[in-house]
Amino acid sequence: MTHVEPEQAKAEAAPLPGLYMHVPFCASTCDFCAFYQIKPTPAAIERYFAGVERELELIRPARTYGTVFWGGGTPGLLTAGQLRRLGGLVGRHLGGRRATEWSVELAPGSVTPERLEALKEIGVTRVSLGVQSFQPRLLDALGRQHDRGQIDRAYERIRSAGFASVNLDLMFALPGQGEDEWLADIDTAVALEPDHLSTYCLTFEEDTALWVKLSQGQVKLDPEREAELYEMTWARLAGHGFGQYEVSNLARPGHACRHNLNTWHMHEWVGIGPSAASQHDGWRGQNVSDLDAWAAAVDRGERLTQEKTHLTTALLAEDALIFGLRMNAGVDLARWQSRSPAAPWGEVNALLDRMTTDGLALRDGTRVRLTDRGRLLADSIGAEVMEAFSTGKVVA
Repeated sequence: MTHVEPEQAKAEAAPLPGLYMHVPFCASTCDFCAFYQIKPTPAAIERYFAGVERELELIRPARTYGTVFWGGGTPGLLTAGQLRRLGGLVGRHLGGRRATEWSVELAPGSVTPERLEALKEIGVTRVSLGVQSFQPRLLDALGRQHDRGQIDRAYERIRSAGFASVNLDLMFALPGQGEDEWLADIDTAVALEPDHLSTYCLTFEEDTALWVKLSQGQVKLDPEREAELYEMTWARLAGHGFGQYEVSNLARPGHACRHNLNTWHMHEWVGIGPSAASQHDGWRGQNVSDLDAWAAAVDRGERLTQEKTHLTTALLAEDALIFGLRMNAGVDLARWQSRSPAAPWGEVNALLDRMTTDGLALRDGTRVRLTDRGRLLADSIGAEVMEAFSTGKVVA
């Protein structure tokens, strides 16, 4: 069921950096969400805009960006005028050109014709709609604030606005979700004819309401069921013309998310806003997850105040392998062996050989990729890759 998008091959050659902007405002916190977010107030929004403008100015040397991605939070909580204002700040740093791809995450309840018009004007090309489920009972269990009617209206408005690409976010393995309900969600999503589908297995992040329920025994993990739902999802969507290009992401031809592909290939990106991560100029780091503390830091001329790490070629090779194996196209080992000859390739190749023997990976010349069975174990395989790089030993 391997499908390789043309964008994947292009993404392996270094593109212009991506620009990620975290918009932290949300009206309420969903039970599963661990992303940094706060409720919007006029003072907080003004503080945010001032911080964004200042942080963009701190990027030296000045950059021209190829892709832009606004996540949250819920960027759609900003008014149409505020979206234009934020787009204007970004536009000054695009070098007089339009981004090849500009994605914005929206919640169904925040989609209005006025906001969509503003997004089109500033150059947005791709909208990702946070549906999660079409089932009212499951939406309520997740703490989502929208209903089926809002989803349908939002999608119709987005399509009518003429964006080049539309993604729907769906979640499976939800507490109490039956197999029939998940297949119904897939079929309902397909009937809307989106260009891209992100199908995420529910994860239990610390400091979320779902984590509390898990710790209290109100919900339980079921890895075998999750694996079955993964396989069912891939087969169902392949039959509808969606090609899987990453464990959780499937697209019609030409609609793979370029911003994410560039990130997974370990190219450069600049993160703006509280909690945003960056990787550029030989460093990786993250902004503090606090609006006031982040704004105060950029006022002082400081960025990436947390987990700032010097990027060695070995670290980039390790992460390129971890994230690259999640993609159907896999990883070109020769490229990374050339860039980082001192990395522990003997141990890494021993691990990959064992995975191939066990039917978890396929090797074609210098390229290695996971089988369908291997992709079901992508997280644990990533942990083994980390072990091989950090200790020089292959985990048995």
